[in-house]
Amino acid sequence: MGLAVVATLVLTSPSPALALPKPRKELYWFNWWELEEKVWPISTGKGVTVAVIDGEVNRDLPDLQNAVLPNVNMDEVRVKPKRESGGHGTAMSALIVGQGHGTGMVGVAPGARVLPLTAHGPISWSRGLRYASDHGAKVINMSVGAETFQPCLPEVQEAVSYAVKRDAVVVVSAGNEGRRADWRSEPANCAGVLAVGGLDGYVKPWSGSTPGEYVMAAAPAVEAGSIDGGGRFEWRGHAGTSQAAALTSGVVALIRSKYPKMSAREVVQRILATSKDVGKPGWDDVTGYGLVRPYRALVDKVPANAPNPIYGRLERSPQSGLQSPHSANPSTNLAKRREGKASEKPWIPWNGVLAGLIGGVMVGAFAIGWRLLPRNRRA
Repeated sequence: MGLAVVATLVLTSPSPALALPKPRKELYWFNWWELEEKVWPISTGKGVTVAVIDGEVNRDLPDLQNAVLPNVNMDEVRVKPKRESGGHGTAMSALIVGQGHGTGMVGVAPGARVLPLTAHGPISWSRGLRYASDHGAKVINMSVGAETFQPCLPEVQEAVSYAVKRDAVVVVSAGNEGRRADWRSEPANCAGVLAVGGLDGYVKPWSGSTPGEYVMAAAPAVEAGSIDGGGRFEWRGHAGTSQAAALTSGVVALIRSKYPKMSAREVVQRILATSKDVGKPGWDDVTGYGLVRPYRALVDKVPANAPNPIYGRLERSPQSGLQSPHSANPSTNLAKRREGKASEKPWIPWNGVLAGLIGGVMVGAFAIGWRLLPRNRRA
């Protein structure tokens, strides 16, 4: 389907009628957040487009019918969808906009629409961020991640900044590596994103959630069930900050629907200000400011001067408003970085005097564009 046709659908498709069945009992966040009782009478996400940058989505499943727009491919080489064995993009979309007409899988914001953008790796993520913000997405979900020992790639950072400037809220999963290494997760480490950590079913920090100074909020991650690419509901043993980010993306859609004139900056500020502290008192690097609370975010009065470190960090970022000469062709700077692939180990120099000599030559030879490559992984 042509891009112009998809853009038209984003702007003109009507929201689905909300004659929804009861959500499955396994969707415990419905009780946490009192979605049916308190939240949906205020907002269901109607009129909001949520871009899901992930794998291909099986939009023909009963649980997703009339809630997902046609898939748009951001990859240079089309990746064959694995709908029957995985379906990560399908699962995330169902957590956001599930209609409950197949398995009873109901999303947090069933009145919203998903724009699925197939993207595997940083180059495609960058394209997806720009495409989403140019085609009406007010929320961008990225339940994807790559381990890295370095700051956010300039190309990805510029694409995040591009989306934020166009008033999109970018929600990203923190990662699933736990506190086992000093790496960070990309794009969670990019300035301007709302990075979401994971909680277990007892509102406690999930041990598998990757910590970081950029983590700002938390949501359910353990036994967080959804449907796979074949339409089967699964929940036992399923844990990840992917789910936490998708659920939070649904909450953002609820707020943007209720307050269509509210800026993305204010929406993020509102979410942080109304979160419930969990884990260690105050902010912490696993749960941020705490559990996202949709009802409180919809009804509470938030002071105009409430903290918003996400946008503060973005404004301090070197790439916050500047686009490099290579922005139009991100593959220029990432030629050595194959999408979905990366080096298995960081480069380690030799020791001793010889290392100093060789190291000097190496630094000169690789001064432009060389950086350690993360290993792609679902968050």
